[in-house]
Formats: sequence, structure tokens, C-alpha cells
Amino acid sequence: MKLLTHNMMRSHCKGVVNGFPLKLSSTQVDVKEIEFNPDFINRMLSRLEWPAFVQIANELGVGEGLPEMLPVEQKFEDEDVLKKIHHVLLEVEVVEGELECPETGRKFPISGGIPDMRLNEDE
Repeated sequence: MKLLTHNMMRSHCKGVVNGFPLKLSSTQVDVKEIEFNPDFINRMLSRLEWPAFVQIANELGVGEGLPEMLPVEQKFEDEDVLKKIHHVLLEVEVVEGELECPETGRKFPISGGIPDMRLNEDE
């Protein structure tokens, strides 16, 4: 699961008001090189929950060099910053681990890079 995906996921358990950000714990993280596209990264910035993205990147140990805040215009010109964001968003992949709902504590496994967010009928 890429961190871009993580940033857009929410828990949908019954009674959950926000369900974001999901806590992430990993037992296996891989890095897979992907072609750098600065336009794509800049377009995605407005869709990201930036503080949650920086927090989880730091928790995984890959957040060094990420700006703490987005610029007001939500666009970066510095190619080095864009490359760092690209790396963390698209190249870092959680292969094994789990997500946890911040409100209920319900855990969702990640296996083979795929999060299983299925709920039981009573959830």
C-alpha cells in the first residue's frame, strides 16, 4: 500500500464520525522506483491531508526532508522537495502490516501491499 493510498483511506465502522487518519504499523516496507512526474505531484498536493501525510511518513522513518506545511498556493517549485514527496507518496510501499481505526481501534490487515478494509455485518 502506497502512502498516497493511506492518505485517502478512512474507517467506515459503525458509529465512526471521522475515521481519519488510520494508524499504520508495518512489518515490511519496500521501496520501488517509479518515474518522477512533478506535475502529478503538484496536482496531488491539494488532495492530500498534509499533516497526516507528514506524520505517517515520520512514523515510518521516511519523512526527513518533507516540509512541515504546504505553501499557501499548494504548489512546490523546488525539484528536490518534489522528488522527496514523490518518493514518500509513490515509492514507499507498506507490504505487510495493519491499519487501525483511530476511533474504534478496529484493526485491518495489510497483506501483499493490499489493505483489507472489509467489515463484519455488525460493524
